[in-house]
Amino acid sequence: MVRPCRHRLGEKLTAQWMAHLCGLCLALRGDHGQLARIVTNYDGLLISVLTEAQSGPAEAGRRTAGPCPLRGMRTASVAHGEGARLAAAVSLVLASAKVRDHVADGDGLLARRPVALAARRVAASWDRAGARTGTDIGFDTAVLLDAVDRQTGIETLAGPGTPILTVTEPTETATAAAFAHTAVLAGRPRNAGPLAEAGALFGRLAHLLDAVEDREADAASGAWNPLTATGTPLEEARRLADDAVHGIRLALREVEFTDGGLAHRLLVHELPNSVHRAFGTVSCAHTGGPYAPPGGPGAPLPPEPPRRDRRGLMAGCAVWLGLACTCQLCCGSYEDPWTREPKQGPCTNCDCSGCGDCCECCNCCSCCGEDGGCDCGCDC
Repeated sequence: MVRPCRHRLGEKLTAQWMAHLCGLCLALRGDHGQLARIVTNYDGLLISVLTEAQSGPAEAGRRTAGPCPLRGMRTASVAHGEGARLAAAVSLVLASAKVRDHVADGDGLLARRPVALAARRVAASWDRAGARTGTDIGFDTAVLLDAVDRQTGIETLAGPGTPILTVTEPTETATAAAFAHTAVLAGRPRNAGPLAEAGALFGRLAHLLDAVEDREADAASGAWNPLTATGTPLEEARRLADDAVHGIRLALREVEFTDGGLAHRLLVHELPNSVHRAFGTVSCAHTGGPYAPPGGPGAPLPPEPPRRDRRGLMAGCAVWLGLACTCQLCCGSYEDPWTREPKQGPCTNCDCSGCGDCCECCNCCSCCGEDGGCDCGCDC
């Protein structure tokens, strides 16, 4: 749901965002093996971001990771520790729930019994893996599993006239628990209350936007959709989404952060863009993603790297293979495997609304910017 681009984040916050993304991926691999890395997602890394934002200087929670194809086979400073592990545990459990949901719906290849059986085994292993990591850091993933189980029953009973918030409640409960535990990990128990409120509203928003984005496809395929099943009009869904965004902003004002710049940017400035994107009220004129080089479209191309910085034939082929296998060639920004020139994949998309209202707002507020949060109370 939260898909920021470098254009809005600025270089400092982009580096922090990438550190958490890579940290989540590596935490999944370190605790649960290579296959678990496929559940890496942008929303999951918010758990790591919130933990660090309350804990202290970012440098204390960093380590140097080895080369990776997504970084052009370069090393990087990445987040590690309990925040990244909590993000990994939550991502695994929720990913297993999504797999089981697709199996129950008989989506695609999962309609075939052997494939469905294998998918159920993978989902069960992710549940156990997430529970192990959760236990290590004092988080009981049973609250997530209970929410998943209740979700199925609620959807079965829901029909025209059922309040849509009845359907979103399990998601709200699960996300609230994960957000609140970041306060425990950071040693700031007084933050647990407002973070639980922000988490519940984030879960509500995620459920609503997912329903809005899938509405037409679900209608075409005959799949269950909460808006269609409950008869909730889009206007009501939009009202609830806007209220959730506003509620998150208010809840975060009650949280004591050590360095809340990235958390503020993602949860206060980026969520309105997610709402606009889901409801189709914003078009994008910018084409950079989180991995995009500075300057954006139309900027002068950087000078060709010197010959000594180029990769040889075999090294370049190895990097190209890694980029292809991870979909970075088509879905992201990357360095040319041989010349190291910045490149954009044809499917790269950015939702910054042609510079975005929030960018203009932050440029006119002395209390806003990439180095910190916003205390001005402005509606940006």
